[in-house]
Amino acid sequence: MTLQITSILTGLFCLFMVTLSLRVSLRRREMNVSVGDGGDKVLQRRIRAHGNFIENAPLMVLAVAVIEYNAGVRWLVAVIALAFLVSRVVHAIGILYMERPTLRAIAMVMQHSAFVVAGVWLVWTAI
Repeated sequence: MTLQITSILTGLFCLFMVTLSLRVSLRRREMNVSVGDGGDKVLQRRIRAHGNFIENAPLMVLAVAVIEYNAGVRWLVAVIALAFLVSRVVHAIGILYMERPTLRAIAMVMQHSAFVVAGVWLVWTAI
């Protein structure tokens, strides 16, 4: 059994993580800051966009993989993965470019919804 949806999601997350990480590294070089944020607001935002992604993406990849491996309903796996992917992109846009937290709030609702659906499915099918 191949985990096609998990593979696609993980591949896209790898590319997105590198993009976020490079933005931090380039700003660090530009501001000559090797550790911390040097009080630079742009660097602070880039660090948090990257950090928030890293704090949440691995667990969702694991959840999608387990659901897909356990022969989860394919459309449900795809919806969970897509909702989470969109939530991460929207969150990054919101934190990097917007002063108001509206986009981040939308992204967090999407992310938490995906986690709840995945969590409920995993627990329900295990008992």
